[in-house]
Amino acid sequence: MLFKPYLRDTILSIAEQGLYRPLWSTDVMEELDRNLRKRGATAQQVHHLREQMGSTFPEAEVTGYADLIDVMTNDPKDRHVLAAAIRGGAEVLVTENLKDFPASSVQPYDIEIVHQDGFLLDQLDLSPHTVHRALRTQVSRYRRPPGCVGELLDILGNDGHRCGKFADECRRLVV
Repeated sequence: MLFKPYLRDTILSIAEQGLYRPLWSTDVMEELDRNLRKRGATAQQVHHLREQMGSTFPEAEVTGYADLIDVMTNDPKDRHVLAAAIRGGAEVLVTENLKDFPASSVQPYDIEIVHQDGFLLDQLDLSPHTVHRALRTQVSRYRRPPGCVGELLDILGNDGHRCGKFADECRRLVV
């Protein structure tokens, strides 16, 4: 989810409004770094993004989770994600890869695994005006399209971002 720039910006813009507290680990940030570089981002661009995220959410970085990784039973490549979520006290883990976190692997830790579309819908349900304000702030930061919330919702609703229910409901409620 952090790899897709508009989705990442949306989720973090909503966090800036105080609706939830984002969490990530060094491993997650290194994974972000690798994947963005594979997709053509420069080292400078990735460094800038990581600096912005860290300075905007200094409390987001979870540490001290390494000892939990080996006891996780979810998909091995995502065990570090679940371990950091547990150590960080997360109630919800937002991911596109729902299959990598079967219920049996998260039930002992009382963490809900949610697709980004469902997570965004939950935020919209909690505070539609706050979410709309976050979306307006988000598009105001862009120098290129999307230049309005409607265009951003078009992007979020497409197959690549897979947040169509959120985009539709957001349009119905506040746009």
